[in-house]
Amino acid sequence: MPTTMNPTTRSSYARRAARASALAAILALAIAGAEASQAPPPDNTKANARDGQPARPTADDQKNNRTDLQLTQDIRKAIVADKTLSTYAHNVKVITQHGKVTLRGPVRTAEEKKAVESKAAEVAGATNIINKLSVAPSADAKKAGS
Repeated sequence: MPTTMNPTTRSSYARRAARASALAAILALAIAGAEASQAPPPDNTKANARDGQPARPTADDQKNNRTDLQLTQDIRKAIVADKTLSTYAHNVKVITQHGKVTLRGPVRTAEEKKAVESKAAEVAGATNIINKLSVAPSADAKKAGS
């Protein structure tokens, strides 16, 4: 058996190795896609119904006067600047009407709820905050419950 391969044989092995690699990549993507498709789609129906009630302020109720807009902007900047907060906390609704700030939406923990309220209170004053934040169960808690 020769110790060196001729160029044709070497080329043949290289093509086979490339095909095997491509096949492995396609298989890995197919498996990942199948696992992702098994996850239930996100459903915000309950939250949207709750937030759509007329008695509850929504982002559409935000006043466009300079003071209210500045309060909302300053609170949003303070929340987003805190990189220890989850994406949930960074995305809470901040609605200001006549100097009164309503915080609404899910956060991950009670500590985050307190931190977001504290940041808003630093900007607008504690007596001007209406905290309607809720603690969303983590994905691990949802899996354990099913």
